[in-house]
Amino acid sequence: MASLAEIRAKLAEQQNRSTGNSTGGGDNAIYPHWNMQEGKEAVVRFLPDGNSDNTFFWVERAMIKLPFAGIKGESDNRNVIVQVPCVEMYNDGTPCPILSEVRPWFKDKSLEDMGRKYWKKRSYIFQGFVSDDPLNEDSKPENPIRRFIIGPQIFQIIKGALMDPELEELPTDYMKGVDFRIKKTSKGGYADYSTSQWSRRERALTMRKKQQLILTDCLI
Repeated sequence: MASLAEIRAKLAEQQNRSTGNSTGGGDNAIYPHWNMQEGKEAVVRFLPDGNSDNTFFWVERAMIKLPFAGIKGESDNRNVIVQVPCVEMYNDGTPCPILSEVRPWFKDKSLEDMGRKYWKKRSYIFQGFVSDDPLNEDSKPENPIRRFIIGPQIFQIIKGALMDPELEELPTDYMKGVDFRIKKTSKGGYADYSTSQWSRRERALTMRKKQQLILTDCLI
């Protein structure tokens, strides 16, 4: 498991690189926090990734939404959106055929909006326990360790706290870690999670939860 200092160094490295360059699929292991009612909050406890080569306790993913007018042969002609992974997120040098097609569109003002529509959307996968579930799910997976698909708005809150020099322990520490509160409100007619935050008090995992940990499982 990477230390807090190593995580901070890696985040700073990514931030510098980013600055320098700027001139649900039916798996009920995923906890759908976006289905919460407005004004509700879910309390979760993030866990480390079982992949020891991963500096962080999350992995970044890039998905592309492909809209279709419907399904061939089906009488229901409602629009269908299929999400596919952007090949470039695997960092093996393979170009993404969709982005290769879309990139030139941004040079044509008449195609810019279409280009943004098909451009990759970034999110982050975490894993952990759900301590307080406002969804009251009827069907929960047998494995209590859930996956969380976290969008950029919540991720910036998570990352900001990790870069705070006053934070002394990793939030994923089994004894001195802290919970994260995902709070759903609305702004301009859209879901807003800007009031989400880390809990202020440390909380040790119970012995039962420690026994349930399956750290050999990687996030992806």
